[in-house]
Amino acid sequence: MDIDVNRRSFLGMLAAGAAVVGVPSLLSGCGGSGQAPTTGFVAAGTDVIPTYVPVDYVTPDFPSVNGSTPGFSVLPTELVQSVPTPPGKGTAFTAMTPLWGTIPPKSGNQYYAAVNDLLGSTIDFQITDGNTYGDKLATVLASSRDVPDWVCVPTWNLPPRFGSEIVGNVFQDLSPYLGGDKVKEYPNLANIPTDAWKFCVFNGKLYGLPFPGEILTDAVFYRKDVLDGLGITPDVRSGQDLIDLAVELTDSSAGRWGTEDLWNTAAIIHAVPPKWKLDDAGKLVHRVESEEYRAALEWNAAVFAAGVVHPDAVADQSGDAKQRFQSGKTVIANDGLGSWHEALRDNLASNPDFWQEPFLPFAADGGTPVLFKGNPANIFSFLKKSDDEARIKELLSLADVLAAPFGTTEFDVVANGVEGVHFTRDDQGMPVPTDLAATELQPTYMFLVDGPIANTRVQYPGYVEASSNWQAAASEFITDPVFYGQQISEPQQYASIGQPFVDLEKDISRGRKSISDLDSAVETWKSSGGDELRAFYQDILDQQ
Repeated sequence: MDIDVNRRSFLGMLAAGAAVVGVPSLLSGCGGSGQAPTTGFVAAGTDVIPTYVPVDYVTPDFPSVNGSTPGFSVLPTELVQSVPTPPGKGTAFTAMTPLWGTIPPKSGNQYYAAVNDLLGSTIDFQITDGNTYGDKLATVLASSRDVPDWVCVPTWNLPPRFGSEIVGNVFQDLSPYLGGDKVKEYPNLANIPTDAWKFCVFNGKLYGLPFPGEILTDAVFYRKDVLDGLGITPDVRSGQDLIDLAVELTDSSAGRWGTEDLWNTAAIIHAVPPKWKLDDAGKLVHRVESEEYRAALEWNAAVFAAGVVHPDAVADQSGDAKQRFQSGKTVIANDGLGSWHEALRDNLASNPDFWQEPFLPFAADGGTPVLFKGNPANIFSFLKKSDDEARIKELLSLADVLAAPFGTTEFDVVANGVEGVHFTRDDQGMPVPTDLAATELQPTYMFLVDGPIANTRVQYPGYVEASSNWQAAASEFITDPVFYGQQISEPQQYASIGQPFVDLEKDISRGRKSISDLDSAVETWKSSGGDELRAFYQDILDQQ
């Protein structure tokens, strides 16, 4: 079984969310104070980033390639205890985390008891509805006296002035404890990839503990089962190839259209930079000024003009896109990688032939594709500032337990609870949750720190192999965008200057406006603060 929200399926939610958070429409980051830039850049020669020391407790069937997610087509029968004895000293700590689900009871909770036994100390969770977590977080951080010992902060909930004022005053600088080779005292934390740690740096110091993200977040999917039924073997190597295929697939009399709105696809295949790029002269060019952005708009307009987009998508009813794609009303759609296994979970029981998969990466012009890395971490946590060094070290020892990777006893307990109580195992070794798991076991510890991602969904035949092979192939074309892995808080006055492009992208794609309207929109953006924003980022670049 793959329950709706657990330790790993939440990564699918993040991946799907990345397809939204990373789209070309969102042109400004979290608001800042207007003071000096806050950046995660670390100067050469400083021991802030933890040394990466990989640990393989179990060997994947599909190893990571250039940072792609390793895959396991067979689950291990023997688990390794990565931390031999509980490291805690019996201390009671508090932790604040979000939850998109039913808050579990504290009293008599056998799941909490089992994890606390592994830790040797107790974590008392203060859980808030994830949909309102940002409001609660802002209130708590406004009063440093009420801050729990351990606080989860999703990237989308970073409050204004977090980097410039809050983080250094409220939270513990972990550089003296984890920087460089110091992390080797905590082997599971040392096993977390370097890029994830970079995203936890503010003002040149390490403050956060990461929830690592996948470096590949989005893909262009097609319904392979539908194409097989039509006798079509896709050979898509350019943007025109994709349009031609969509035309071939569209049959309004049969209630089938080639595509959903492919704006994210347009950005991917035209290598539109996430925010900035450097031109040949080394000047910063914003994505909306780039030729790649213009070409993506022109291509997506051609998709709509070809009459292959579902009428509801033309009407901008994007909320139903998954349902249309999964029911076969549309055959091509872009989505987060996490949607792949979630679609299998939701459809295989009623349609055993259901299968979606991504096209292999291709460039719009038929040349070499360029894929930009996603955020190395979407969520991180922080420890409350303390002069008690022993207390900080105890918390980090607990984090080392929680960061245990797949193949360990600790991972198994944190992910699944107690065997025979919260789950049983099927003939493949997959945990099958009991009724009690739905009550007691919800994602909590994972929001404090998590180990490297592993693809272990063997319950979907062929999925691990297909997903791992696709990621390995795609990783050949991956590159770091400018300012990759850095926390940069933009001044608040620039927070909304990109908003007009949200509507413009839709209007140009649907033929309500022309590409010439882009020129005036860019000029307005520049005069409304875009050029000042460029200078803001140029200062950061010059300092580096």
